[in-house]
Parts: sequence; C-alpha cells; structure tokens
Amino acid sequence: MSFNHGGDIRSLTKSSGLRVGEILDFSASLNPLGFPDWLRQTISASVSSLANYPDPFCVELVEAFAESRGIPPAQVIAGNGSTELLFLAPAVTGCAKALIPEPSYIDYRQSAERAGLVVESFPLLADTGFNLDVNRLEERIKGGELVYIGNPNNPTGKTVESTVIREMAERNIDTTFVVDESFAGFIKDFDSITDKRPPNVIVIISLTKLFATPGLRLGLAVAEKSLIEKFRGHLPPWSVNSLAQVFGTRAIKDYTYVQETTAKVTVWRNSLVEDIDRISGLRIFDSQVNYLLLRIERSGIDANHLATALLEKRIAIRTCGNFAGLDEKYFRVAVRTPAENKLLVAALIEAMHGKIIKKSRTKTPAIMFQGVSSDSGKSVMTAALCRVLYQDGYDVAPFKSQNMALNSYVTLDGNEIGRAQATQAQACRLEPSALMNPILLKPTNDTGAQVVILGKTAGSMNVAEYFAFKKEKGFAIVKTAFDTLADKHEIIVMEGAGSPAEVNLKASDIVNMRMARHAGARAILVGDIDRGGVFASFIGCVETMAEWERSILSGFLINKFRGDQSLLDSAIEYTGRHCGIPTLGVVPYMKQINMPEEDRTSLRHGFTTATENDSVTIAVVRLARTSNFTDFDSLSFEPEVKLVSAETADDLNHADAVVLPGSKNVIGDLMELERTGMAKKITELAGSKSAMIIGLCGGFQMLGKRINDPHGIESEDRSTPGLGLLDTETTLMPEKALVRMQGKHLESGMTIGGYEIHHGETTIGNCVPAVVRDDGMTVGVSSPDGSTWGAYPHGLFDQDEFRRWFIDKLRERKGLAPKGVIVTRYDMDGALDRLADTFRASVDMKMIYQLLGL
Repeated sequence: MSFNHGGDIRSLTKSSGLRVGEILDFSASLNPLGFPDWLRQTISASVSSLANYPDPFCVELVEAFAESRGIPPAQVIAGNGSTELLFLAPAVTGCAKALIPEPSYIDYRQSAERAGLVVESFPLLADTGFNLDVNRLEERIKGGELVYIGNPNNPTGKTVESTVIREMAERNIDTTFVVDESFAGFIKDFDSITDKRPPNVIVIISLTKLFATPGLRLGLAVAEKSLIEKFRGHLPPWSVNSLAQVFGTRAIKDYTYVQETTAKVTVWRNSLVEDIDRISGLRIFDSQVNYLLLRIERSGIDANHLATALLEKRIAIRTCGNFAGLDEKYFRVAVRTPAENKLLVAALIEAMHGKIIKKSRTKTPAIMFQGVSSDSGKSVMTAALCRVLYQDGYDVAPFKSQNMALNSYVTLDGNEIGRAQATQAQACRLEPSALMNPILLKPTNDTGAQVVILGKTAGSMNVAEYFAFKKEKGFAIVKTAFDTLADKHEIIVMEGAGSPAEVNLKASDIVNMRMARHAGARAILVGDIDRGGVFASFIGCVETMAEWERSILSGFLINKFRGDQSLLDSAIEYTGRHCGIPTLGVVPYMKQINMPEEDRTSLRHGFTTATENDSVTIAVVRLARTSNFTDFDSLSFEPEVKLVSAETADDLNHADAVVLPGSKNVIGDLMELERTGMAKKITELAGSKSAMIIGLCGGFQMLGKRINDPHGIESEDRSTPGLGLLDTETTLMPEKALVRMQGKHLESGMTIGGYEIHHGETTIGNCVPAVVRDDGMTVGVSSPDGSTWGAYPHGLFDQDEFRRWFIDKLRERKGLAPKGVIVTRYDMDGALDRLADTFRASVDMKMIYQLLGL
C-alpha cells in the first residue's frame, strides 16, 4: 500500500476498503478549520455563470489580490493551482539549471526535470533541524540558475526570513528565485516577499491550502510584468474556472478567517507537539505551520509499517521516503482539531509501543431532533423516540438546553421546566428534572422574557441582555447540565429549538448545532408536511449550514403526512440527491394522540368541534402572553365539548363557560382585554349568569379587584384594576411559587393534584374557598353562588374524575342531564405508547440505532 502522496484519500479508501468519511486524514496539510462558511453560498450564487466561459485573465481576482498586497495587477497571474504555475516557471525563465534545497516539495524537482533542467540538490540536514543555511546556499549559486525555496518549507515547516531572501536575490541578480509561499498564510504577520520583491524573484501562492479547498485548484504567481506575460503565453486558455475565480476574489478579502486560522493553528500545533513529544521513539522537528515532520528513532518499524498500522485505526499519515534527503523513517502529519489530534496521539502510542491508551469517558450516545421551523413536531418526535428506547430497555433521558415557552411544569423538587420536557421525561418513565431543560425563557413582551435557569427565576432580560448572558455564561450552564444528565443515563434524546437555519442566531446558538456538537450527537431535521413546503424547507435549511453542521445532520424526517406515501417518492429522491442526506421516515398525521404537541400558545388548530349534539361550549380566552395552554388539552378530547379559542368578544357568544388561562404578563393582558371589549363582555356574562367564569393562575388574578406589580416583575405598569368578579387582590412578588400540590376541590369533594407557578400573593376577601391544598392553604376561591371561580394550580382538568364533574356541572347549568361516568380517559402513558408504535412503523429504526452507535 502506498502512502507517499498526501491527500490521496481515494487510493487509501480503495486499498483499505473504508469509505472517505471513515478515514481521518492527517496526510493532507489543509486548514483544520475547514473551508469558510460563506463558500457554499458563494458557489451556489455563481452557478449560473457556468453558462459562460470564465474570464481568461481573471481580472477581478487579480485586481483583488494586487490591491491586498499593494502591487500592480500586471505583476500577478492566476493559475489552476499553484502546481500549474510551478511547472511553468522553468519554461518562462529559460534557465538550464535548477538548485533546490532538499528535502522540499517534490514538485520543485519534477517541474525542473520535466522541463529538461539539470537539477542540483542542496541538502538540508537533520542535525541542524533542516534549517536553511542561506550563506552556504549562496556559495553554490553560480548565476543563471533557477533556485527554489519553500518558505515555509514542505515537509519541514521551517521558514527563512524574507529579508534574508531579498538580500540574497539582490546580490545574485542573474539568478531567478522561485519562492513558494503556499503555506505562509498559516503564520501570523508573515512577511511576504511580495512586498519589496526583487525583480528576479517569482512568488508562488496557494489559496486552496489556507482555505481548505484543494478541489477548486487556485494559485497565484507574482513576478515582473515581462515574466507574467510569458506565464500567460504558456497557460492554456480559460485555465481558471469561474467558480474558482469567484471563490478566490472573496477569499482574498476574508481577513477574519485568516486571523482565526493563525490563532487556532498555533495553539493546536503547540498542544500536538507537547503530546507527541511524550512518545518515546519519535523525534519532532520544529514547525511554524500546520504540519509536523517526524522521524521514527527505534528499530523494527518504519514509516510504512506505522502508516499501515494507523490506517487500520482509520488514520492516514504522509510517509516521506520519496522526499530527497529523507528515508523510510520519516513521516508528516497535519495539525487538525484538538479532538482529532488526541486520536492521532493515542493511535501513535499504540502503534509504536503496543500500549492502548485508556480513553477519556466515552460520550453518552445522543441524538437530536431539530426542526425546519418552530412547531414542526420535534417535541413529539423526541417524546416518541424516548418511549421507543425505554421500551427497548435503555435508560434514556430527554434534553433541551433552551426552551422559549409559556407552557411550563414544576418538578418534585420545586424547579420550573418546559412542559414538553416534562412529557418527554414521562416517556422515559423518569421524574422531570431541571437538568433536562436548564434554560427556560418565558416571554413577557415582544423584546423581553423572564429567564429561568436550572429551574429558578433569574429575573427578566431584554434581547441584548440575554444574548450577552448566553455568550458569557449561558452556553457553559447548558453544557454542564447536559454532561451531568448524560453521566446518569445510557442515552440522551435531544431537542433543538426553532430552526438551525436561523442565520441571525447562529453565532449565539446554544440549542441547535453547537449543542449537538458538544454532545457528539447526530441530528435529524423534522419537517411538518401538513403546513406545506417541507422539501423546500429541508433544502433551504441545508443550504444555510456550514460544513461542520452538515457533518452533524444525518437525516430528514417528514411529519404529519396524510395520503398515499408513494406520491412523495420523487421528492424524497430529489431532496436526497440535492443535499446528500437521506429521508429516514414519513410519520403519518396522528389524530387524537392525547398529548401536548409542542409549546403552543393557543388551542389545537384554534378550536375543537364536539362530536355529540348535546354538547357544551367552553371558550378559552386567547391572551397575548398565555401560559400553560396545555391545561385544556384534555378537554379537547371530550366528544361533548366544543372548545373555542376566543380572540374577540363575539367569540364568547353562546359559551357555557369562559376560561381565563394563565398569563406571563397579567397586567398587560388584562389591559388588552379592556381595550378590545373582551373584559366588558366577560363581566356581562358573569352578571347574567349565562356562562360560568373560570380563571386559572394569572386568569385567577384577573378575576379579582386589583393586581399590583410594585417590583416590575411582569410589566412596567405597577397596578391596574381587575375584573372585580372575585373579592381578591393580588400583588406580584419577586419570589416565585413553584409547588407540586395535592389537595381537594371542596364543591365536588374530589381529591385533585397539579402544580403552581406564579409570583402572586393573593389576599382573599368575601369569597368561598374552592381549592385547598393538603397543607391547609387556600389556592382557589369562588363567588358565593359558585358561578365564578378561580384557582392557582395547573393541570386540574387532566384528572379524569374532576374533568367529568366539571363538564357535568356545565351540562346541568344548560339543562342537560349529567353523564356521571368518565367518557374519555386522558391517558398520557397510553398516548406515548401509541406514539412509539407509530414512530417504529414509520421510521428507519435500524438507521436510528446506527446514528446512536448502538
């Protein structure tokens, strides 16, 4: 097996039987950051230009480079890679002899020999660290020859001060010097010889090494105008394609990427050197760039044997026996990312000494569902896979690092998390934990939200404040929470937020791709086909992704499909070809699944229609900052209940009950009800006794005489009158009540349970206690006649017996006979089992297990 050319990954895959993505390639000295994020969009936007021939003179590219270096455009030419220009150098200079310090890039010798030049080698010695002795080199210069200098040298990584090269060239004006600066971009503040270049110097520059795009092939030469004209005379027409020209023009101006590269490569190289230096039997030669030259200094093994052993571990290195001056003991490795470098070091130790390094704790297998948009179904898919894995015997837990939701839940230890994560925990048969949703955002207005960190309120923040918090502390908090949770379980099923395609949020992302990368998770992108445009959404999302994000994305999942699935075949095939990503399943539209879908702020589809003639209508007032709308999910499945999401006063007509739900901005929402006439309508209905009026949590507070917010917890308005339907007054306090409660509903005599999430302290006047906790505290009251009542606990209607009593109460008020028996069981556990069955039948579970590494 041959290892004597870097980056020949296809030959390695052919001989090893591995796929390209299965080999960690340390043989090619490319930028470990990968190509810039802008590359794909730049190429995509330029595809139409392929209908025309490229600019044969590369005018925009040449002018951009010339401007960046402060030199005339006439002194610059572009070629199809720096190698093309290197091979033309002997012809354009007319030299008969070449002098090459070696070891060096093998194409220096090949280009000279192919042009018929007599090649004289100037040996660089290992004893001197392969440093170029310019004085000794100059002694060999006779005049009229072509001298090649790699600066930095490949494969040694050594540099020569450009000032020294300039002075040598000026002293030897009859000699032409080809100075190859292909790897100079990896050195911070490198003094390029393009500045103050002597006329007898040709500078070769590669853009595709620094920008990790060797497949594009783009190089530049800088020389005197007369030589540039000779280069042009030897180049074939249209040597540089249109896409390479567009790429190069953009790359030349991307100083930020270059600065990031030099900073990171320096740190990563130094760390890699320290680690390899601890391995006995290997000598490292100091390097200033993104690769290292090493020599094996023990018997019984050479670089070819080492390369073979490493390839068995799916790692490729560059053997250097074909470099002049080096033998079979030398090899070269690229500097890659810290995690990849550690894999190389561990493999080197094992190959050199047969010692298997104990790896740090293997990451807990994880997988993440992301969405093409909010409400695409990722919460439900996460719950589904959680239940599937639980059924298959795994200890699995859900995780969502940041959730923006007004539907929340209280854990047993008094912490607040998103309602969806509580459902997902139930799918895993786990008690919900704040670790499963370390940051919860509860919007209070269009630009601000209350921030809940690890279950506890941390105050309110506007957008700018929260973004600063995420950068300084937020990501660290969620990573620690994930790591702690992952240590306790066998598998983590993660949920993203919004969409990974939100380009304005990527830099501060702590919930989608950056979180998946931290977890070592593969991602599946979920799209809701019922909303339309799912395939365009898949493709659009992928088009916004950087290369590292694409490497994480492993499949598409179509959700809520109705009809003949075969109709999707051509679209699935098209999307797969376009993106190179498979569709892992098509999940059908599931009716009556009896579980929360997502973190909604309204009723399912706006309303539900009763399936029985003798029905009751319950109008739930839609507030701007509604919280915990899941309180009414159970009612939506009752066949005799018509559930209306009421946005106007007219929506309250014919209601048998009007419910004011929880709110994250009680004063603001109450003022809006006054403005729209909804408050007046509710008061009229209460006065006429034509509808029962109910308030839950924030809605309970609204029913009272006054609401005060002296600390500005939810609103800038410090106080406002309530609806005055109950003799209560509420003051919002900084300390939030987070309580899992058990108690009794006094009128029905039923035992009830639920959870409280509120800042309010409510003073009760002339009211009848309605709900009393087991600790004796009254947390709900009613008017003396029972027609209006309110309570703090969420989840009251989830309990089948109480829900039946409540509906029968409405039936009696309407003159209908009570049923007296439970009609619908709100069976969340059964719903999760049904969901898991559908998921198994619809999704490629073999692939899911492969993505988890199971």
